[in-house]
Amino acid sequence: MVVLRSRAPRGLEAVLESTQARDPQLVSARRVRPFARGFEDIEVELDEMSAADHQRISADPTVLSITPRMPVALIRAFPSAKPAPKATPVVSWGIEAVAASTSPFSGDGVTVAVLDTGIDKDHKAFAGVELVLRNFIGGSLQDVTDDEGHGTHCAGTIFGRDVDNCRIGVARGVKRALIGKVLGKGGGSSEQIVKAIQWAQLEGAHVVSMSLGMDFPGYQQLLMTEYGYKAPQATSLALAGYRLNTRLFDELSRSMVGHDGLIAGSVVTAAAGNESQRPDYSIIVAPPATGELFMSVAALGRNKDKTYRVAPFSNEGATVSAPGEEIVSARNGGGLVAMSGTSMAAPHVAGIAALWVEQLSQSNQFSAANVIAKIKGTALGLGALFRQEDVGHGLVQAPQAK
Repeated sequence: MVVLRSRAPRGLEAVLESTQARDPQLVSARRVRPFARGFEDIEVELDEMSAADHQRISADPTVLSITPRMPVALIRAFPSAKPAPKATPVVSWGIEAVAASTSPFSGDGVTVAVLDTGIDKDHKAFAGVELVLRNFIGGSLQDVTDDEGHGTHCAGTIFGRDVDNCRIGVARGVKRALIGKVLGKGGGSSEQIVKAIQWAQLEGAHVVSMSLGMDFPGYQQLLMTEYGYKAPQATSLALAGYRLNTRLFDELSRSMVGHDGLIAGSVVTAAAGNESQRPDYSIIVAPPATGELFMSVAALGRNKDKTYRVAPFSNEGATVSAPGEEIVSARNGGGLVAMSGTSMAAPHVAGIAALWVEQLSQSNQFSAANVIAKIKGTALGLGALFRQEDVGHGLVQAPQAK
């Protein structure tokens, strides 16, 4: 895929026009559209190219990356034996752990994007929320039917309203949410993720939440079965593609955070992954959560004495940590269900980011960089109990009253 540099300010229109005139073949990779918020959209082109074309296009200043399209897989949650709460006033333990239950902020006025398996848009957890829908995996653009229940659960943790007298949403005052379906039963691709991330920012997302990861084994297998490569060559090519996609998400993360004086940017949270089996071994966080300025999230559990532990499945190298075990949220088809995974931790951070966006916006100090700094700076330090590689800056905390 050829990814072009996006978010070009209006002053660069002449440069873009001269570039297009110089290289008409490259113009096909760009979808020109009306300016929105002063910045231009990008397009992603999928094609096979010769070595000469690769060299020529790589030299063009408008090209951000030429990267193989790699499969992306859902970071699957672990089902829980914990029953849904009874119809009595109760708060999901994750809400209390991140101090959202005592915060005066609700996410009012904040736009959140959830890039996942879709959503059960008729669930009462989302009553009163304007849902902007976009399907990136094929079919009707408005069809975001959640076949997995994963995206519904994650959205519920971010901005879900109370269900059966149970509070599940960190930022339950959010009134506008962008729902991008980027994963189906067969997974997705890095191309779809790139398109969805850019769509979310173009639509004004202050916060973007993703619970998905690069499928390295799947790409290696594809090269062997579809293209006939032998295992050593397929492994080498898969490693090269993995490295290029890692660099691409680094570039995207920098563009998402924005530029002083031009755009406030978007905070992107991403699940660290569930491949570890502690205490035997732990796995490093994988793309797209590796994006340099993305907020990768590790998962915590809570012991009976209400002390915290690193979830045994949680990958290492995350930016921050959040509750990720036995998290009660919206169930596909109605009601509530408990799930575990870094997929459940990342939406907590997205919700906390929404609260910080609201708080900083009240004094005209909102920018993605400022939100990220607040989240890191106010996180509950867990360094005395755990390695920093396991918990990052610590357990994220909601802004409180002055």
